[in-house]
Amino acid sequence: MSIELVCPAGTPSALRAAVDAGAHSVYCGFRDETNARNFPGLNFSPEELTEGVRYAHARGAKVLVAINTFAKAGAFDPWKKALENAEKSGADAVILADLAVLDHAARNHPALRLHLSVQAAAATPEAIEFYQQTFGVKRIVLPRVLSVEEIATLNAAVSVETEAFVFGGLCPMTEGRCSLSSYVTGRSPNLSGVCSPPEHVAYEEGPGGTATKLAGYTIDRVAKGAPAGYPTLCKGSFVAEGKTSHLFEDPVSLNASTLIAALARAGVTALKIEGRQRGKGYVAEVVRTFRAAVEAIEAGRDEVEVERMLAGLVEGGRQTSGAYKKTWR
Repeated sequence: MSIELVCPAGTPSALRAAVDAGAHSVYCGFRDETNARNFPGLNFSPEELTEGVRYAHARGAKVLVAINTFAKAGAFDPWKKALENAEKSGADAVILADLAVLDHAARNHPALRLHLSVQAAAATPEAIEFYQQTFGVKRIVLPRVLSVEEIATLNAAVSVETEAFVFGGLCPMTEGRCSLSSYVTGRSPNLSGVCSPPEHVAYEEGPGGTATKLAGYTIDRVAKGAPAGYPTLCKGSFVAEGKTSHLFEDPVSLNASTLIAALARAGVTALKIEGRQRGKGYVAEVVRTFRAAVEAIEAGRDEVEVERMLAGLVEGGRQTSGAYKKTWR
């Protein structure tokens, strides 16, 4: 078994930290609306990406560029420019979602290796075959709503590589089809590159604890001194049928470290760590730990206790294997 570890880099320093910690591949994006982590203070200029690619390649690592938002009508140039800059930088692949961007890349940048973003939500053999045959896509990043068994069935029916998230933020929706953020803030990851943009986020302390708010709406309340997660609507607490609960998803982080071997047996090519909004210290620790886990499994040794080692880095101090082990309440 040989499995690729794909790690996040929101800044040039995080890229270097990920590479030095043992990332096989690093993914990043440009400092504009063409990537789905378009936050202030993050991402790369074309010059920084070129230098990052040079640094990674010198140490045996690859760089994947996320150009994974959906282009806007009459304003396609930023996505064209991003593809040009990615190719000029020497990047190993681009991660795309929009059909027009995929088409433009396939026609005008045939040397670029194309990966399909999780934002495209391709989760059936028929959808994957369409992207493969139409645009020459080589890898599919799988939505975080599939079980290990479903992934195994899917991989048995397709001939492209697949990549699965194993750690970090957990999206309980089928990516690319969620309108919750734009409903409240007017901005979404699909069009603006941000889910619950930070300028709309607020934490208010009160006698009863902390209220997490998004665009003025209270999303959740936690007891005084308890960890407060980042306020996204899908992880909010709501009243329905007289009961208060997290209707969509509890505010926890994905940690599928105990399923690395199972995902590899299911035919997954690469394991993806989420976290381009995180600092280089976080990135280095997570990457180093997962690299050790992957190497241990490949060598036939016992799995590294990643859940315990990274417990302090998950949202709210809580973690889940998500849909990989489907148990519905």
